[in-house]
Amino acid sequence: MDKVEIPQKSIYRISLYGRCLERLHENGHEMVSSMALATAAGVKPSQLRRDLAYFGTFGTRGRGYPVEALRTAIHEGLGRAKLQPVIMVGAGNLGRALLRYDGFKKEGYEILAAFDSAAESLRERNIPVPLHSSDDLPVFIKENKVQMAILCVPATHAQEVVNVLVDAGIQGILNFSPAMLQV
Repeated sequence: MDKVEIPQKSIYRISLYGRCLERLHENGHEMVSSMALATAAGVKPSQLRRDLAYFGTFGTRGRGYPVEALRTAIHEGLGRAKLQPVIMVGAGNLGRALLRYDGFKKEGYEILAAFDSAAESLRERNIPVPLHSSDDLPVFIKENKVQMAILCVPATHAQEVVNVLVDAGIQGILNFSPAMLQV
């Protein structure tokens, strides 16, 4: 089957549908109507049906969509059938709290490692992923084909770190630093 180019706005909405379907699945729902799913995602049912058409035919008129089949199709279509590798930069208090947060896995992301300029002094802090020095960032990113990073560094260092990340090949950054960044 030929790959279809999906518009960026549709991809955004489809990711919302995926999250809604994930919650429905967790709550044991087997079917969902286009009206209910559209309402949960904040779109019109006609828009939802147009967006879902990129994945083929799933719904049954009068019955709705099978939650599991549609959820799986969206995850595979958006490349989330497997966890996407992510790194954490900054393993201070906020970084360590985010490393313990299980929501990233639920959204399809796996934090492979954490990086910090004070890695040696943080080793005994019970960090649940391998901890590396910030100097190791470029090599680790290239060797592990990482495309996303979570940034938790002080504002004074945020732009400098972002420049290193982008130069190393990072394409997406979730910024928890209190700084406006230029990429």
